[in-house]
Amino acid sequence: MSKIVLVEPTKQYAEQVMAYRNEMLQNKDSFDGCAGLEEVHSFEEWIDFEARLKAKYKDEYVPSEVFLAVRQQDNYVVGIIDFRHPLSDFLFNYGGNIGYSVRPSERQKGYASEMLKLILPICRKFGENSILLTCDKNNAASQKTIIKNGGILEKEITDTVGLSESGIIQRYWIEL
Repeated sequence: MSKIVLVEPTKQYAEQVMAYRNEMLQNKDSFDGCAGLEEVHSFEEWIDFEARLKAKYKDEYVPSEVFLAVRQQDNYVVGIIDFRHPLSDFLFNYGGNIGYSVRPSERQKGYASEMLKLILPICRKFGENSILLTCDKNNAASQKTIIKNGGILEKEITDTVGLSESGIIQRYWIEL
Protein backbone atom coordinates (compact mmCIF):
# COMPACT_ATOMS: atom_id res chain seq x y z
CA MET A 1 0.00 0.00 0.00
CA SER A 2 1.22 3.47 -0.85
CA LYS A 3 1.27 6.05 1.95
CA ILE A 4 -1.76 8.29 2.32
CA VAL A 5 -2.49 11.51 4.16
CA LEU A 6 -5.76 13.07 5.25
CA VAL A 7 -6.33 16.55 3.82
CA GLU A 8 -9.20 18.98 4.03
CA PRO A 9 -11.13 19.22 0.76
CA THR A 10 -10.07 22.19 -1.35
CA LYS A 11 -10.76 23.33 -4.90
CA GLN A 12 -7.46 21.66 -5.88
CA TYR A 13 -9.28 18.33 -5.56
CA ALA A 14 -12.59 19.37 -7.15
CA GLU A 15 -12.25 17.24 -10.30
CA GLN A 16 -11.06 14.21 -8.34
CA VAL A 17 -13.92 14.47 -5.84
CA MET A 18 -16.47 14.57 -8.64
CA ALA A 19 -14.74 11.64 -10.40
CA TYR A 20 -14.90 9.79 -7.04
CA ARG A 21 -18.63 10.52 -6.94
CA ASN A 22 -19.11 9.16 -10.47
CA GLU A 23 -17.14 5.99 -9.72
CA MET A 24 -19.19 5.35 -6.58
CA LEU A 25 -22.47 5.95 -8.44
CA GLN A 26 -21.47 3.65 -11.32
CA ASN A 27 -20.63 0.94 -8.77
CA LYS A 28 -23.93 1.54 -6.91
CA ASP A 29 -21.98 2.06 -3.69
CA SER A 30 -22.96 3.60 -0.39
CA PHE A 31 -21.40 7.02 0.16
CA ASP A 32 -20.44 6.45 3.80
CA GLY A 33 -18.44 9.33 5.23
CA CYS A 34 -18.86 11.46 2.10
CA ALA A 35 -20.98 14.28 3.59
CA GLY A 36 -23.79 13.83 1.08
CA LEU A 37 -21.59 13.73 -2.03
CA GLU A 38 -24.19 11.57 -3.79
CA GLU A 39 -26.77 14.36 -3.43
CA VAL A 40 -24.87 17.15 -5.19
CA HIS A 41 -23.94 17.93 -8.78
CA SER A 42 -20.85 20.10 -8.26
CA PHE A 43 -17.86 20.41 -5.96
CA GLU A 44 -18.98 23.93 -4.99
CA GLU A 45 -22.34 22.60 -3.86
CA TRP A 46 -20.70 19.73 -1.93
CA ILE A 47 -18.03 21.78 -0.15
CA ASP A 48 -20.64 23.92 1.65
CA PHE A 49 -21.12 21.12 4.19
CA GLU A 50 -22.49 23.07 7.10
CA ALA A 51 -25.24 25.05 5.35
CA ARG A 52 -26.32 22.13 3.16
CA LEU A 53 -26.34 19.51 5.91
CA LYS A 54 -27.94 21.84 8.47
CA ALA A 55 -30.80 22.43 6.03
CA LYS A 56 -31.18 18.69 5.47
CA TYR A 57 -30.90 17.41 9.06
CA LYS A 58 -32.22 20.46 10.96
CA ASP A 59 -32.12 19.77 14.72
CA GLU A 60 -30.36 16.43 14.16
CA TYR A 61 -27.42 18.12 12.39
CA VAL A 62 -24.02 17.74 14.01
CA PRO A 63 -20.77 19.28 12.78
CA SER A 64 -18.33 17.03 11.03
CA GLU A 65 -14.72 17.15 9.96
CA VAL A 66 -14.45 15.86 6.38
CA PHE A 67 -11.15 14.68 4.95
CA LEU A 68 -9.93 13.33 1.65
CA ALA A 69 -7.55 10.38 1.83
CA VAL A 70 -4.86 11.29 -0.68
CA ARG A 71 -2.17 8.92 -1.89
CA GLN A 72 1.08 10.83 -1.52
CA GLN A 73 2.98 9.42 -4.49
CA ASP A 74 0.54 10.81 -7.05
CA ASN A 75 -1.76 13.13 -5.05
CA TYR A 76 -4.73 10.88 -5.90
CA VAL A 77 -7.94 10.81 -3.85
CA VAL A 78 -8.50 7.19 -2.78
CA GLY A 79 -11.10 7.73 -0.05
CA ILE A 80 -13.22 10.10 2.00
CA ILE A 81 -13.72 10.00 5.77
CA ASP A 82 -15.66 12.13 8.20
CA PHE A 83 -15.71 12.53 11.97
CA ARG A 84 -19.09 13.59 13.34
CA HIS A 85 -19.25 15.23 16.75
CA PRO A 86 -21.04 15.28 19.09
CA LEU A 87 -23.33 12.33 18.43
CA SER A 88 -26.99 13.07 17.80
CA ASP A 89 -29.51 10.48 18.98
CA PHE A 90 -29.65 9.05 15.44
CA LEU A 91 -25.87 8.83 15.13
CA PHE A 92 -25.57 7.30 18.60
CA ASN A 93 -28.15 4.67 17.76
CA TYR A 94 -27.25 3.89 14.15
CA GLY A 95 -24.45 5.85 12.49
CA GLY A 96 -21.54 6.43 14.85
CA ASN A 97 -18.85 9.10 14.96
CA ILE A 98 -17.00 8.09 11.82
CA GLY A 99 -18.01 7.21 8.30
CA TYR A 100 -15.63 6.32 5.49
CA SER A 101 -15.48 4.93 2.01
CA VAL A 102 -12.80 3.96 -0.48
CA ARG A 103 -13.33 4.35 -4.19
CA PRO A 104 -14.04 0.98 -5.85
CA SER A 105 -10.86 0.97 -7.97
CA GLU A 106 -8.68 1.41 -4.85
CA ARG A 107 -10.21 -1.18 -2.51
CA GLN A 108 -8.42 -4.06 -0.80
CA LYS A 109 -5.17 -2.10 -0.58
CA GLY A 110 -5.36 -1.24 3.13
CA TYR A 111 -6.53 2.34 2.64
CA ALA A 112 -9.62 2.11 4.87
CA SER A 113 -7.56 0.86 7.83
CA GLU A 114 -4.99 3.58 7.31
CA MET A 115 -7.69 6.28 6.99
CA LEU A 116 -9.27 5.20 10.27
CA LYS A 117 -5.86 5.07 11.97
CA LEU A 118 -5.07 8.60 10.78
CA ILE A 119 -8.36 10.13 11.94
CA LEU A 120 -8.24 8.77 15.49
CA PRO A 121 -5.70 11.39 16.72
CA ILE A 122 -7.95 14.08 15.24
CA CYS A 123 -10.87 12.71 17.26
CA ARG A 124 -8.67 12.84 20.36
CA LYS A 125 -7.85 16.52 19.68
CA PHE A 126 -11.59 17.24 19.75
CA GLY A 127 -11.72 15.80 23.26
CA GLU A 128 -13.17 12.38 22.47
CA ASN A 129 -12.16 9.47 24.69
CA SER A 130 -14.00 6.80 22.73
CA ILE A 131 -15.41 6.62 19.24
CA LEU A 132 -18.47 4.72 18.02
CA LEU A 133 -18.36 3.06 14.61
CA THR A 134 -21.16 1.05 13.05
CA CYS A 135 -21.32 -1.25 10.07
CA ASP A 136 -23.56 -3.77 8.38
CA LYS A 137 -23.20 -7.26 9.84
CA ASN A 138 -22.41 -8.52 6.31
CA ASN A 139 -19.63 -5.96 5.71
CA ALA A 140 -16.59 -8.09 6.51
CA ALA A 141 -14.15 -5.49 5.11
CA SER A 142 -15.44 -2.77 7.44
CA GLN A 143 -15.46 -5.13 10.41
CA LYS A 144 -11.82 -6.01 9.72
CA THR A 145 -10.90 -2.31 9.39
CA ILE A 146 -12.56 -1.39 12.69
CA ILE A 147 -11.13 -4.34 14.63
CA LYS A 148 -7.62 -3.69 13.24
CA ASN A 149 -7.88 -0.19 14.76
CA GLY A 150 -8.92 -1.43 18.20
CA GLY A 151 -12.68 -1.66 17.73
CA ILE A 152 -14.53 -3.81 20.26
CA LEU A 153 -17.97 -5.11 19.30
CA GLU A 154 -20.51 -3.78 21.81
CA LYS A 155 -23.62 -5.38 20.32
CA GLU A 156 -25.70 -5.98 17.24
CA ILE A 157 -28.98 -4.16 16.75
CA THR A 158 -31.88 -4.53 14.37
CA ASP A 159 -31.71 -1.90 11.64
CA THR A 160 -35.09 -0.17 11.86
CA VAL A 161 -33.99 2.77 9.66
CA GLY A 162 -32.80 0.99 6.50
CA LEU A 163 -29.06 1.69 6.62
CA SER A 164 -27.88 -1.90 6.20
CA GLU A 165 -28.33 -4.61 3.63
CA SER A 166 -28.48 -7.40 6.21
CA GLY A 167 -30.94 -5.71 8.59
CA ILE A 168 -28.39 -5.93 11.40
CA ILE A 169 -26.05 -3.12 12.46
CA GLN A 170 -22.93 -3.86 14.48
CA ARG A 171 -21.80 -1.25 17.03
CA TYR A 172 -18.06 -1.02 17.78
CA TRP A 173 -16.21 1.22 20.22
CA ILE A 174 -12.60 2.34 19.92
CA GLU A 175 -11.02 3.70 23.09
CA LEU A 176 -8.63 6.57 22.37
